[in-house]
Amino acid sequence: MKTVLITGCSSGYGLETARYFHAQGWNVIATMRTPRQDTLPMSERLRVLALDVTKPDSIAAAIEACGPVDVLVNNAGIGVVGVFEATPMTTAREVFETNTFGVMAMTQAVVPQFRGRRSGVVVNVTSSVTLAPMPLAAVYTASKMVIEGFTGSLAHELAAFNVRVKLVEPGYGPTTRFTANGASRMEGLIPEAYAPFAQRVLDAFAQQAAVTTALDVADAVWRAANDMSGQLRFPAGPDAVALAQSASTKGGS
Repeated sequence: MKTVLITGCSSGYGLETARYFHAQGWNVIATMRTPRQDTLPMSERLRVLALDVTKPDSIAAAIEACGPVDVLVNNAGIGVVGVFEATPMTTAREVFETNTFGVMAMTQAVVPQFRGRRSGVVVNVTSSVTLAPMPLAAVYTASKMVIEGFTGSLAHELAAFNVRVKLVEPGYGPTTRFTANGASRMEGLIPEAYAPFAQRVLDAFAQQAAVTTALDVADAVWRAANDMSGQLRFPAGPDAVALAQSASTKGGS
């Protein structure tokens, strides 16, 4: 029976991914900054651990507590929507600490056991903002684009040890707590001069027909974790799939 370690399981994609892998018969270690037992099934195959991916001591404690794992899913992330000109560098650094350096730190913590066993999978969850430029998302996009490049390079490094590294790229998920969780971070990030432009952008998002659900992402993570074909990228959700196809078409023309 395989074991998956998933970060950021308190809500949204991480929570659904933990439920999905558990339903498939896996052992699941669901981590979150503030552990909650009430959101996941009670099961001998499911453990909830405290983990803050921005704190080395927290990472070390979690890795020691969970023991050997077969798959690491780097899902934990924070969002920010706003005009770059108005975004404090402290906010940019906060986003990078979780979305970028947190992913790198978690990966570095598990790679030695994967390499030693010559097996294992790292699945990094990014975003469809990496597939096409999107307004009001410069800092968030930057934090995720770094992981796209990091993942592609790491996949080559670890292939010799039979360790696979994958990307899952979710689309726009209005049912998640992305906006609510980042509300305080986003205050004051739409200056008056940008207000008309920002309103058009936000209105367009509100009217988007094709959107991504948490189940779309959980399914894509599952496919990525079990893929043996060498495929690197797994867009998740109909909007992300459409963007990926469009990017592929433009790249080949």
